[in-house]
Amino acid sequence: MQANLRGIRILVLGGDQREIEMVRCLAELEGQIYTVGHMPYPGYANVTRAESLGNIPEALPEVDVIVAPVSHTDQSGQLIAVPEKGVTIRIDDQLLQRFPARTPLFIGKARPVIRELAERHKIQLIETAEDDEIAILNSIPTAEGAIQIAMEELPITLHESKAIVLGFGRCGVTLARTLQALGAHVCVIARNPAQLARAKEMGLDTAFLSALGERVKTADVVFNTVPTLLLTEEILQQMRIGTLVVDIASAPGGVDYAVAADLGLRAILALGLPGKVAPITAGRILGQCLPRKILKALPRNDPPA
Repeated sequence: MQANLRGIRILVLGGDQREIEMVRCLAELEGQIYTVGHMPYPGYANVTRAESLGNIPEALPEVDVIVAPVSHTDQSGQLIAVPEKGVTIRIDDQLLQRFPARTPLFIGKARPVIRELAERHKIQLIETAEDDEIAILNSIPTAEGAIQIAMEELPITLHESKAIVLGFGRCGVTLARTLQALGAHVCVIARNPAQLARAKEMGLDTAFLSALGERVKTADVVFNTVPTLLLTEEILQQMRIGTLVVDIASAPGGVDYAVAADLGLRAILALGLPGKVAPITAGRILGQCLPRKILKALPRNDPPA
């Protein structure tokens, strides 16, 4: 049963198609939604454009929770994505001082500047990219997007191809399972013996990270999910010309891209795939998962004595 948001005031700052779909989902659960940087939402009487209330942030309404984009901010705190062209939104002291201590702020991943601001203003910071429920569900469009890239770039089918999945976390598991279903010969490479045991139980080939250099020699495609530089010059030199690398790890990825280019290898850093390949699905994931997390994060009133 989905949580009801009746009476809860939610400020949504910017975003992309994901947040647009999320707003619709939250509005259908009867939350009072105020948006900044969004166009109007016809048919949703409980969605209000905060811009129409005056200058930001002086005219912002009182709210219970703030939702910033999954795409988060740049290093200065400015939102990377805003639906309405020409609107700039920055999370800074001027904005956060408008909200009471312990106000929940949901954001994809918090840059250091956001962490410092939240701590200074005693804002409750919640990173949705680190939430298992959201991340596991988002691993589905991530895996589909990575596979789409491989299908477009490779001159062979994934069926019977030799594919390496580097890392076996939330995205690695979904990606390896999907490749296996397509008929690829999948080898999972990781440090964690428990993860490799699970991969073996799934019928996948496995190897420890120490064997990476040997394993890449025969690979047609390498999918990296680890946000650490593992595909170094030494490893890349072992690959055949024509091997494709699809790097879905968070920036800056796990590939020495300069070396890959010098060696004539195709290495693609594919960031934010859910928002690119399936934004409506990704938005519905947020709309499905956030309500319970919002209710959990809100301060609870003590029962009367």
